[in-house]
Amino acid sequence: MNVAELQARVRDARAPLRITGHGSKDFYGEAPAGEPLSTLALNGVTAYEPSELFISVLAGTPIYDVEALLAQHRQRFAFEPPRFGNRGTVGGMVAAGLSGPARATLGSVRDHLLGAVMINGQGELLSFGGTVMKNVAGFDVSRVLAGSMGQLGLITEATLKVVPLPAAVATLRFEFDQPAALKALNRWGGEPLPIEASAWWDGALLLRLAGAQAAVEAALKKLGGDAIPNELAGAFWMGLRHHSDEFFAGAERAVAGGARMWRLSLPSTAPALHLHGEQLIEWGGAQRWVVTPLEPAAVRDATASVGGHATLFRALDKSPGAFTPLTPPLATIHRRLKASFDPHGVLNPGRLYPTL
Repeated sequence: MNVAELQARVRDARAPLRITGHGSKDFYGEAPAGEPLSTLALNGVTAYEPSELFISVLAGTPIYDVEALLAQHRQRFAFEPPRFGNRGTVGGMVAAGLSGPARATLGSVRDHLLGAVMINGQGELLSFGGTVMKNVAGFDVSRVLAGSMGQLGLITEATLKVVPLPAAVATLRFEFDQPAALKALNRWGGEPLPIEASAWWDGALLLRLAGAQAAVEAALKKLGGDAIPNELAGAFWMGLRHHSDEFFAGAERAVAGGARMWRLSLPSTAPALHLHGEQLIEWGGAQRWVVTPLEPAAVRDATASVGGHATLFRALDKSPGAFTPLTPPLATIHRRLKASFDPHGVLNPGRLYPTL
């Protein structure tokens, strides 16, 4: 379907519609519901100015294709969007709002979303934002779409900021238990070091350094640790980003056996959480993955006790709710936004919360 046909489909809908691309993130959030409405016909790059550091892409375009184009110009998406099973579209990337290993240092999908075109729940085509950061004035609607799970509208096109590939990259490995790793990450986070990404699991902490050659070389001398060859390190960071490495493969097996996989968002200074199960820590301590048979209330209570929130990322049964329950003021804001953009509740009903 082209944009006009998609508008007509939404405008004439008498039943809920489920916006879909590759379906690679159907597991995320609440279960999809409604008649499928595919964006895959919306494929292609509509504008790309390498010197201006932005790209505009239709929603059904595979992320892989866009990143291949950027790589030809030694550029990338700084937020490193995951591709589950090497699949995923630009529209789904924005709607899910998921970011990879460099997110804590370089920003999220929302931080790099400059503009968007969308179809609201009444079939109207709306455009927000532009091609530069300073274009934003007033309420930045385009960024509200990031992480909205398609509940506010069907994204037809997105304009995103891109960044140059770093001049130098290196990876270091340290032997630390979890408390020592968190202490080191917080200490290094306060120093002028070119740390772009970090990951701790099973007694090993890995740091990815990126930036100017001189800065990376100076950091290597200062930090010590064991240098990992770039070829091996690149495969590790790619596996971490796309959830295809050993930890996530094991997590999927555990979930198939009845465990739950949680994504915890915490202050980076939060102490180690002594939760039964496997843990992997990213983003300088701010994102922690936990695979555990513990009851949801125990995980959410432990996370809330240190000022964070927990998302049920993968599970056979998400009846406890995928996302942390909203406070009454936030629930009111969500309902008002949904009513403003999709007054009849046609688009992706319940994907964030069952009542929305």
